[in-house]
Amino acid sequence: MSSYKPGDSKKEEFRKYLEKAGVLDALTKTLVCLYEEPEKPNNALDFLKKNLSSTGPDTPDVLELKTEIDNLHAQLDKLKNENEQLKERLAKYEPNE
Repeated sequence: MSSYKPGDSKKEEFRKYLEKAGVLDALTKTLVCLYEEPEKPNNALDFLKKNLSSTGPDTPDVLELKTEIDNLHAQLDKLKNENEQLKERLAKYEPNE
């Protein structure tokens, strides 16, 4: 006879949540990487932190920020070119003394 514990359903619910969110898969992949590492790092926790942070997909916020950065870099290049052209035009009218 199995005994039902009220906490079991909460644990199972939480496990399903972690599985659905991809947390279990990410942890498993990171632990496999650590296991397959030829020279084990001195600090396994740092290894996990570093590798976990790079395993997840980019969130929409991150993708939006990357796009904004690319746009700002393009705008900066355009303004630098414009600045150089204006300096050249100014040099024609105001020669160095």
